[in-house]
Amino acid sequence: MFLIDTDIIIYSLKNDEKVIRNFNLYAQEPKAVSIITIGELLYGAYKSHRKIENLGKVHRIVDIFPVIEISMTVIDTFAHLKADLAAKGIVIDAFDLLIGATALSMNYSVVTNNEKHFTKIPGLNIVNWANGV
Repeated sequence: MFLIDTDIIIYSLKNDEKVIRNFNLYAQEPKAVSIITIGELLYGAYKSHRKIENLGKVHRIVDIFPVIEISMTVIDTFAHLKADLAAKGIVIDAFDLLIGATALSMNYSVVTNNEKHFTKIPGLNIVNWANGV
């Protein structure tokens, strides 16, 4: 199962060839998005010059993909990860850490081009469709 990160959704909306190819390649695989991704996309839509059009795209994404909410299991995983990483002096953006915690708690792979942040999360399986894989 794949948890699609915000950047990959944006690449798909921009018809990025590699991302579209991978969506087609994995068409039969279950995919979901985090509520955090929806929040990031809504924020982008609200601040854009084409607000109505972009809000429509976000609502279409919600219709296409299951949206994974923040559960107690996810937030516990997030807090544990944040404490462990902080003890090592590693800081990760809270939204990325929440997305990573969601994937870990549900045993999903995160599909992202943001390997810089997500590779810092121990045990997280990362797939980068923007690189063609």
